[in-house]
Formats: sequence, C-alpha cells, structure tokens
Amino acid sequence: MTLDFILSAFVTLAVVVDPIGLAPIFIGVTEGLSAAERRSVGWRACVIAGAILIGAALIGDILLRRLSITLPAFQIAGGLLLFWIAADMVYGTRSQRESKTAEQVADEHIRNIAAFPLGIPLMAGPGAIAACVLLAGRAGDWMATGALIAIIVAICALTFVVFLFAGRIKGALGITGNIVLSRLLGVILAALAAQYVIDGVRTAMKG
Repeated sequence: MTLDFILSAFVTLAVVVDPIGLAPIFIGVTEGLSAAERRSVGWRACVIAGAILIGAALIGDILLRRLSITLPAFQIAGGLLLFWIAADMVYGTRSQRESKTAEQVADEHIRNIAAFPLGIPLMAGPGAIAACVLLAGRAGDWMATGALIAIIVAICALTFVVFLFAGRIKGALGITGNIVLSRLLGVILAALAAQYVIDGVRTAMKG
C-alpha cells in the first residue's frame, strides 16, 4: 500500500460522489421535511451508499459478472428512475396512501428517499460503483483494501456533513424560496437523468 494509492482513491471517490454537488439535490428531494427528518434522511442515505460502495469494493466485480449486469445497464436504469423523481419535484406531487397515518407516511417517505434517489444512484451510482471495483482491483493486499474501505466511510461522512449544512440553507430560503428551488432543481435533475441514459447507451454501443 502506497500513499499514491490512498490519495488517488480519495480524490477519485470525492470527485465521483461529489458531496458538494449533492447539496442542492438534497434540498430539493427533502422539501417539506423537518430538520430532524432531513438529518434522518441524510444519515440513512450515507449508510446505504457506504454499504453499497463497500460491497462493490469487496465483491462487486464477481457479483456483476455472475449476474451478467453491465455498468451501462446501471446507468440507463438509474437515469430512467431519476427522471421520474425529477418530474415529481417539478410538478410538486407526492403520492401517499390514504389508509396510512401521517406518521407512517412520513416515516415511509424518509426511508424511500434515503434509499432512492439519494443512496442510489446519486451517491452510489454507476460511476462510484465502477470506481470502487477498479480501485479494489488495484489494491493488491488486505491493507490497501482496508484503506479503501476507510476512504469510502470518510467520503460518506463528508457527504453527511454537507447534508447538514444543506438543511440550514433550506431553512434560510423560506417557503417561497424552497418551492422555486425545488422546481428548478427538478429540471436540473431531469437533465442529469437524461445524461445518465445517454452515457449508458453510448457506452453500451461502444462495447
């Protein structure tokens, strides 16, 4: 294990996960939630993403080959699902089951958005999964693999800190500012979703 590997792994994952870039999207998808609920969403999303990326580092390459799943397939599927979330943000709709109590609906909503779209594919997306698989292949020994896992945990912790500050920004914007920002970010997220699909199709055609 060398210092070059550690620096390379940290910079690669920091760029691919992009904690700062996730802050506006976090504000958009947590519209209407209290500060405590936003903290819960951020924490759950980081734990989910961390577990997925650590799993990708340890067994990702074997699992994907066994299931015959390619990274372009991840990109296309993630893009299509993200577009659905983006449309929900733009039009301000929230599907809820009338048979459930308000507390149950809120708890289910928190779990849902923490897992998707924040945990996957925004944090643990195709690029991050691919980066972990490739970095694990370069690790060479258990010490380097352990360092990679520690770096993944550090990136997820950094992202959680960013989410905490994003919540303060959300509170400062007020109701009207949050509505406008949510619609704007919905359009941006739709463009990001389209780019996911385009990149996946392009990579699949090249392959």
